[in-house]
This record gives sequence, structure tokens and C-alpha cells, in this order.
Amino acid sequence: MKINVVGTSGSGKSTLAKQLADALNAPCVQLDQLFWRANWQGAPDDEFFAELEEALAASPQEWILDGNFDRTRHIKWREVDMVVWIDYPFWRVFSQALTRAVKRIISQEELWPGTGNHESFRKTFLSRDSVLLWSLKTWRQNRKRYFADMVNPRYAPIQFIRLTSIKEAQALVKSLNVGT
Repeated sequence: MKINVVGTSGSGKSTLAKQLADALNAPCVQLDQLFWRANWQGAPDDEFFAELEEALAASPQEWILDGNFDRTRHIKWREVDMVVWIDYPFWRVFSQALTRAVKRIISQEELWPGTGNHESFRKTFLSRDSVLLWSLKTWRQNRKRYFADMVNPRYAPIQFIRLTSIKEAQALVKSLNVGT
């Protein structure tokens, strides 16, 4: 099975993608890890697309893909079976993003190996590049986009699953775990 987990920053995409990958014993690919370079520089599209193609081709039968990056749809949805859309209420997404940012600021964990990228107080709370600001700006936009995608005839072959609660996410993981 090939699954793309999507949703606003802070919604829990990475956590759910890892849980699904474990349940299905499938590789998990993070779009952020493919995109971000040192010093928070994004990869040029030609490199980013090539790395995505390579990552998905490494396991042609099954993969779990974590991330939005709308401009990658022509690659990631070409053979996807299911799109799992985490559509939690704004207050939950924002509180999760805030909690995650604070934990990362304190721990100073490197977000993607080899990049040296860390969350910082300045970047999180005092920057136009803040992940919190990004969540605030994109939550409503993402909802409109994914609602439209669910009814778009172009994407009719794709099974869309919209999760509106953590309980629904846990049930999805459990149902896939039982089926393996």
C-alpha cells in the first residue's frame, strides 16, 4: 500500500506516518527531510523531485509518505493508493505545533540528519518563517484544498481518509495493523 499523510504543520503527520509504517512494515519517507538543506535552505525543485522519485522507487510496492508540498503531487500521487488527511480542529493543531516547537527549542535536536537545522526561540516566535505562523496561515487553506481534492474527479482512484480526531487516527492504525 502507498499512503501519503497530509495536514497542516503541527497536525501530527510525522507521528502518524511512522505509526502507519510500523503497522504495515513499510518504509516511511519524510518530504521535509528530502527538502531541507543546511541553514534552512530548501532544495531546488529539480533536486527535490529527483530525491522524491528515488525515495519512492526504492520501495515500489509500498511506502508511507509524510508531507504536503503541493508542487510534488505529480510525483507522489501518481501511484498513491490512499491519502490520509489529518484535519484536526485549529486549536489542537496549533497547540501541538506550539508544544512541539518548545520541546525542540529545549532539546535542540537536529530536525533532519546532516542539516544542522534546529528550532530556535527566535525562528519560532520572532520570525516571519515561524512554523507557528505557517500553521496559522495554512490551516484554513489546507482544509479548502483537501476538501476540493476529495471530490475532484482527477483524484477519484485515490482513497481519501479524513481524520478529525486522534481517536480516528488510532483506529486507522489499529485497523491496518490487524490486516498485516
